[in-house]
Amino acid sequence: MTESPVLKKSPLHERHVALGAKFAEFGGWEMPLEYSGVVAEHTAVRTSVGVFDVSHLGKAMVKGPGAAAYVNSCLTNDLGKIAPGQAQYTLCCNERGGVVDDLIAYLHADDDVFLIPNAANTALVVRLLQADAPDGVVVTNTHDDYAILAVQGTNSDEVLTAIGLPTGHDYMSFATAEFAGTPVVVCRTGYTGERGYELVVPNAAAVAVFDALLDAGAQYGIVPAGLGARDTLRTEMGYPLHGQDISPDITPVQARSGWAVGWKKERFWGDEALRAEKERGPARILRGLLAAGRGIPRPHMTVLDPSGTALGEVTSGTFSPTLRKGIALALLDATIKEGDQVTVDIRGRQETFDVVKPPFVTVHVRET
Repeated sequence: MTESPVLKKSPLHERHVALGAKFAEFGGWEMPLEYSGVVAEHTAVRTSVGVFDVSHLGKAMVKGPGAAAYVNSCLTNDLGKIAPGQAQYTLCCNERGGVVDDLIAYLHADDDVFLIPNAANTALVVRLLQADAPDGVVVTNTHDDYAILAVQGTNSDEVLTAIGLPTGHDYMSFATAEFAGTPVVVCRTGYTGERGYELVVPNAAAVAVFDALLDAGAQYGIVPAGLGARDTLRTEMGYPLHGQDISPDITPVQARSGWAVGWKKERFWGDEALRAEKERGPARILRGLLAAGRGIPRPHMTVLDPSGTALGEVTSGTFSPTLRKGIALALLDATIKEGDQVTVDIRGRQETFDVVKPPFVTVHVRET
């Protein structure tokens, strides 16, 4: 009998236990799934503010002369389009154009790039970058050195301001500050669609920052939110999840993520396959599905046309707490267009869905 692998724990694990969290495995980590309930946490983020522990996300440093140029030659997006102090969504692809992982790249300087991959893929992404790194460029896996806290929602600025952290900077930009003498990177990013920030915090300061956020946010109704609400929030926005909506077998062209590809760059991993697919057009494409009735879709459910012919399958599916309806992302035959109707086989019942363009909800992000 083989033993189950030991799951990693966030430096905030004991705080989550004390808050009554229910836990689940995510990418080799035991992380909070929910506290007060997915719908309550989802609603708090949409209407006030929530804080997520996403410390399971990966962290890696690429440093040395030409580090940014090297990363730019490997990952899909064009780092040349941003300046130091800005972040960028990008993809690590294989030679077939499939997505090995999606990441956020923090450009500190030409010789200093910080990467946030997904938990389960961090070691692989680091190995790939290490294997091709030129002399002088060092790629270091710092996955276990930092916590990441996502403060998301309408009142996120007020909460961060109350604990002395910077706010109001542009979307996809970051600032470095101090909290109780410890450096904290505050990036205006998130996975919910709401105004919000992600804080990269050394492990030793994670508990102090988390406690301060909850204390300062009490007057705004802040709640600790788990990865269940994070999933419903990102699905409402149509944001892809690696391993479901993008994967080594699903390309950014198919996933409608071509905006994250620097097509004018000379090269990047998987460029030949992606350029060829873009030119000929993909055979399948990621679409949004909105329930016409009460059906709640789930991943891997089959999508059919009115005659019963299979068109593809659901990649992400859930109940939208905002719309009170079932929503899904589905990889479908490219002949299916927005405005069409399809059915989803939900445990033997054929439920009707409209093909729509995500996001499924409209958020009103306050600008400064």
